[in-house]
Amino acid sequence: MRGVLIAASVALIASLVGTPLLIRFFRRRGYGQLIRDDGPQAHFAKRGTPTMGGTAIIGAATLGYVVSSLVQWLGARDADPAYTLLDALSAGGLLAIGVFAGMGAVGFLDDYIKIRRNRSLGLTKTAKFTGQALVAGLFAVGAEYVAATSTHLSFIGATDFDFGRFFVLWCFIMLAAASNAVNLTDGLDGLAAGTSALIFGAYVVIAFWQFRHPESYSAGVTLHANALATAAAAAMGAVLGFLWWNAPPAKIFMGDTGSLAIGGMLAALAVLTETEMLLVILGGLYVIETTSVILQVGSFRLTRRRLFKMAPLHHHFELSGWQEITVLIRFWIVGGLAVAFGLGLFYAEAITRGAAN
Repeated sequence: MRGVLIAASVALIASLVGTPLLIRFFRRRGYGQLIRDDGPQAHFAKRGTPTMGGTAIIGAATLGYVVSSLVQWLGARDADPAYTLLDALSAGGLLAIGVFAGMGAVGFLDDYIKIRRNRSLGLTKTAKFTGQALVAGLFAVGAEYVAATSTHLSFIGATDFDFGRFFVLWCFIMLAAASNAVNLTDGLDGLAAGTSALIFGAYVVIAFWQFRHPESYSAGVTLHANALATAAAAAMGAVLGFLWWNAPPAKIFMGDTGSLAIGGMLAALAVLTETEMLLVILGGLYVIETTSVILQVGSFRLTRRRLFKMAPLHHHFELSGWQEITVLIRFWIVGGLAVAFGLGLFYAEAITRGAAN
């Protein structure tokens, strides 16, 4: 538990302090957000707001995780000289943080190209998916052969369905779907950051629970559960520190740098804790937002008519006359209810496993 608290605290402080420094740095270089011309008029005032703030989230979370691991190693090495810093960092934790940084790098390139070319299109779809596929491939290999993660489809624990050699493809689907879902949700000040902080918090609880009840979960899960709880806590602290500056009216946006990184790490945590399908429930708001886009595109292509005034769904409510802060708070409520329901399912499953104490 001490490691979790250290990771969250260090990441929170680093993000709170580092984000305004990043704001000033990006402002001096003119790294501002581009705004869609067909969006709500209230958003036009946000044009030029510094973006790529996800770099602060990634940096702060990585620092929090490393500092926490270092403290744990220094505290344990006298009692166990064979316990190394690499043991404290843990393969599972490093994989989660690695995906965080890797997906963030893909998003950073996308954001940077948009800014340099002064257009709303960055990386091509092929280039973006190639980058995501590379990160997913490296993660899948590390998860299976280094972290001993199950290649079976999981809900809360592994099911009987084994992906086998297609586990790499499954990891790509998980990472790409989650990262793009967060990216679609990141359209209002603080919406993606606030929601993701709740889900990271849920994974702190899930991973720490698995660490405390190793008899109820597979060895591949419990081997790295403590490190995964630490990594999730670091990400939660970093996102909350960023949210201080990203809350309405936002002083900085996370950009694709942050949204792809957050979605990728959430997917990595789901795979490593064997809660892949549970992520669909925990990230219920992301599912709703993504579904609204799919329905909008499908309806227009089939009938030439739009179901919503604009997609993703949060823009529909803005164009319907809701104030941005009203949409934000109500969507946070929906996201919080999804997280609460997901944690409830996890605890109910823990009772059936006999790990309720």
